[in-house]
Amino acid sequence: MLDLTGKVAIVTGAGAVGPGWGNGRATATLLARQGAAVFLIDVVDAAVEETRQTIVAEGNVCAAYRCDMLDAAAVQEMVQACLTRFKRLDILVNNVGGSDPGDPVGMSEAVWDRQIDFNLKTAFLGCKYALPVMVEQGGGAIVNLSSVSGMRNAPDRSHVAYSASKAAVIQFSRSIAGTYVKQGIRCNTVVPGLMHTPLVEHRLARQVSGNDVEALIARRNAQAPMGRMGTGWDVAHAVLFLVSDEAGYITGTEIVVDGGYTTFGPGAA
Repeated sequence: MLDLTGKVAIVTGAGAVGPGWGNGRATATLLARQGAAVFLIDVVDAAVEETRQTIVAEGNVCAAYRCDMLDAAAVQEMVQACLTRFKRLDILVNNVGGSDPGDPVGMSEAVWDRQIDFNLKTAFLGCKYALPVMVEQGGGAIVNLSSVSGMRNAPDRSHVAYSASKAAVIQFSRSIAGTYVKQGIRCNTVVPGLMHTPLVEHRLARQVSGNDVEALIARRNAQAPMGRMGTGWDVAHAVLFLVSDEAGYITGTEIVVDGGYTTFGPGAA
């Protein structure tokens, strides 16, 4: 069940911004537990090395590689390095991203451009260089990470560039799915919302809560219809299903992992 033995996966953003289980670290670890050889990608050496050590300590197979997913040449070299190391590529998980708050008037053009690149161009470049390999092999599975911010407006603040870029990721995935469906390549999106990952303590608390971590956690738990945030493992299990053979008839769609927030959370229609 959900066996990935013999498959090779690239997971980008496989480190974490602090101690604990981010979406990328949990996803990479879970795919390795299910038998995949995982090529771990991050721009921070120490972060991806921690993930590598965790996977190796469990007796599973992986390799760490530093890559700036905004650099096309570096991404092309990264995919080739994966092929050199593991001889094939079956799974791509595009997990690089992050948010900066702001509305169109207050946001600088530089922040807008950076957000679009960070959340959308990284997925584009990952797919650009992974897809030819999958076409040549006769198949593959891609999962791109979006956000509920790409599906609904936050009730308490504006993240106009983040929302726009994450909405674009969903349609980007659908477009790839339609283009490559006849070539045995599936592409889907996981849409997390209100997750409790290291990002909460190490970035969001500074951005939106004056570094009051406990207040931010309490507020986010209260916003979740289930009364608690999700975790990186909730995202990881959704990704695992979508890249597995059990999801072989699923492409061009989304799994929303948000505890019901998009449907009936605060501010929902």
